[in-house]
Amino acid sequence: MLYPLLWMVASSFKPDSEIFTSTGLIPTDPTVDAYRRGWTGLSIGFGWMFFNSLVISLLVVIGNLISCSMAAYAFTRLRFKGRGFWFTLMLGTLMMPQHAVLIPQYVMFLKLGWVNSILPLVVPKFLAIDAFFIFLMVQFFRGIPRELDEAAIMDGCGPLRIFLKVILPLSTPVLATAAVFSFIWTWDDFFAPLIYLNDIEKYTAQLGLRTFVDSTGTSDWGSLFAMSTLTVLPIFILFMLFQRLLIEGIATTGMKR
Repeated sequence: MLYPLLWMVASSFKPDSEIFTSTGLIPTDPTVDAYRRGWTGLSIGFGWMFFNSLVISLLVVIGNLISCSMAAYAFTRLRFKGRGFWFTLMLGTLMMPQHAVLIPQYVMFLKLGWVNSILPLVVPKFLAIDAFFIFLMVQFFRGIPRELDEAAIMDGCGPLRIFLKVILPLSTPVLATAAVFSFIWTWDDFFAPLIYLNDIEKYTAQLGLRTFVDSTGTSDWGSLFAMSTLTVLPIFILFMLFQRLLIEGIATTGMKR
């Protein structure tokens, strides 16, 4: 299972002539030339594409945590007309294929003048469009005793202060889970940036990797593998840092306390 990943990392240190002629993992003549070419070989530095991916991913994380937690709090703690209907409708969007709404979304963003910018990738996240995270947080919030809400009300807290002072501090595991998944899915996303970003200065790291492969000319496989290795590192580091919270958030979701 790990061999393809290890082969990619090993190939990033091999000369181009050795990449597809050897299946071994140990380069006979190690070199870091592929990293140098990949980092500086494009019309703009690959580091700028890394920065674009980082900005988009962080904004998506912030948007999802704010909007999805507020929506989940409303579904679990606030009483309003049609709450069950809207919650069911929200869950129904999980079963809708992304490609079914791709064209109307693109037309809408085109009329707003947002195409070729990061706005179509970021702004919807501040409007709680990821039903999966809302459902995840709803299940977690349901496990928080309502007696805490009642005690906060007796101390004079309103719904907003209960959300900020009671619910959020107790929801670190599920918030960390949502943040990690949001970052990973956004960082690895290729399709959405491909649709909405046109200028190479605005490319993400995933779009930058595509530029190393040319179907009509010569592909720089060494640089592709080198930059792919660097692109995997942030995800690997993030998972290692938040592994405990990630597993705890998934394991305790939906459990009664």
